[in-house]
Amino acid sequence: MRPVVDILADEPTADEREQLLKLLLDFNGRHTAHLMERPDLGILLRDPDTAEIIGGLYACDEYNWLFIKYLIVPEALRGKGLGAELMREAERVARERGCLGMFLDTFDFQAKPFYLKFGFEQFGELEGDAHTPRRFFLKKLL
Repeated sequence: MRPVVDILADEPTADEREQLLKLLLDFNGRHTAHLMERPDLGILLRDPDTAEIIGGLYACDEYNWLFIKYLIVPEALRGKGLGAELMREAERVARERGCLGMFLDTFDFQAKPFYLKFGFEQFGELEGDAHTPRRFFLKKLL
């Protein structure tokens, strides 16, 4: 008997998402059991007076690659070396963990030239249109 295709027009529930993820991870695990799963990485920028988080970097392990998911430096503090410090620290941790490399994505209005200065190279692009910016995928082998 053929399975029923159940199209969810709205966002799936957390339980539905977890069930799909478990199926995928079970399948992937048969082929990637030798890869070590590492904890996520957070490097925070805090206001020295209030200790409030004002920026930082968040990354996660993606099959022996460090995926830099978020990087934000407040506009008023850009150009002062904070982004470079965040990237150097992320690379240090990635090397320490034995990652093959690091990868990320960025939009055309964001920081592609910044990442290129750190040795990243573009390996993919999604075209945009009048309402959607182009998106670039960059990687750096370690």
